[in-house]
Amino acid sequence: MHPVVSLLIPRESSKSCVVNGFEIPAKTRVIVNAWEIRRDPNYWVEPEKFKPERKEICPGILFALPNVELPLAQLLFHFHWKLPGEMKQEDMDMIEMFGVSMKRKNDLVLVPDLVLVLSPYHASIAIA
Repeated sequence: MHPVVSLLIPRESSKSCVVNGFEIPAKTRVIVNAWEIRRDPNYWVEPEKFKPERKEICPGILFALPNVELPLAQLLFHFHWKLPGEMKQEDMDMIEMFGVSMKRKNDLVLVPDLVLVLSPYHASIAIA
């Protein structure tokens, strides 16, 4: 649903063609809007709804997963996370900002609460 890059690498048409009634001459530079394709109701059922079964495989997944999962696991293990103030999960703004790369229009703000780990398998954490 949220591609890292909204516009794909520019391509050049090898020969002239017609796409949706528009003539594209040979040697024309074409930029594909991946964000828009993923939200086209002509090709997707409920395009604005997250459905994990539609996930595409990333070629760098074997490198990315350990570099995301380990720090994330450590953050989840050592902290409880809350929304600021009286904010509820339903109030979260997930609107994106258009650009070369897709990012949230408004930053996500979370409040961490440190979790003390007191077990024979882990060292105790002292807060001064």
